[in-house]
Amino acid sequence: MMKKIRCLMMISALALLTLCPVALAGQLDPLGKGLTVWYDTGGPVGGPYNTIVQKGAMQAAADMGCTLKLLYSDWNPEKMIENFKTAVAARPAGVVIMGHPGDDAYAPFVKEAMDAGVLVTCVDTDLPKIREEYQSKGFGVLDTDPDIMGTNMTREALSRSGIEKGSRVFVWGQKVLQERGRRARAMIRTLEEAGMVVDYIEISPEISKDTALGTPIVTGYLASHPDCKMMLIDHGALTSQMENFLKAAGVGPDEIFVGGFSLSPATATAIEHDYVDVVLEMQPYLLGYFGVAQIVLTKRYGFTGLKIDTGGGMITKENIHLIAPLAKRGIR
Repeated sequence: MMKKIRCLMMISALALLTLCPVALAGQLDPLGKGLTVWYDTGGPVGGPYNTIVQKGAMQAAADMGCTLKLLYSDWNPEKMIENFKTAVAARPAGVVIMGHPGDDAYAPFVKEAMDAGVLVTCVDTDLPKIREEYQSKGFGVLDTDPDIMGTNMTREALSRSGIEKGSRVFVWGQKVLQERGRRARAMIRTLEEAGMVVDYIEISPEISKDTALGTPIVTGYLASHPDCKMMLIDHGALTSQMENFLKAAGVGPDEIFVGGFSLSPATATAIEHDYVDVVLEMQPYLLGYFGVAQIVLTKRYGFTGLKIDTGGGMITKENIHLIAPLAKRGIR
């Protein structure tokens, strides 16, 4: 009898130990309760890349119990600045911005926000001067260095494609942007150092907003350059449309080597169908999640700005089967 009693007491003690953390957790208020965070997702409503960013931000807001306000800028730097000013005027706890417009464009408005007690943090593209000034006050950045991204993806594409020196390569990018443009400039530099003939086209604001408008760019280019061996796309949403673009141009699977950035459901399918060969991803879901977390943690506890590299490595036909299920759910 005594053995049975001791056994029951031990079982009860273990049960209490198991349930205790749950009980304690239930007594804690959500960390973001009462806080509002505005988040510029960067792209248009329903865009393949920024929708993943949005999902990460929404999950963080749900986990932390804060209110989330979403903004859409159509990948237009001027609209990003306007949206930022609108967000700051609402005096939320903080604003998460995309860094595409650059340090010079953002500087006076970030100062205004910080002076008013509105926290600011940055994702996707670094603002190094602003970060240096305000990191101690919570200005962080979630990104991967554009130069490293452009260089590594291009080297991987050259290695995998096996194209010969002197081959024609098409680069579709955004090299005119201050910080963001470092990726396209790195791609061009790496190709030229390898002895390739580079044809560059700048992505227009209209195509950046509505990727379907890119079809005539690809079909027109390939019609006049049938000797093109490789296409490198400096834009996640346009990478996701490459299967459609190439089909419209009458190009079949594996006829042209294609490299790009940022995994999405459509890009995962294009890899499976052999229309896209290599993608370097920045894991935009994490940009969304940790951007909200940065604001909440700094507002509650005064944490300084985090510098987080969210680079997820290369995605190819060899490993897409491991990632495709998550990509098609809009998480990777």
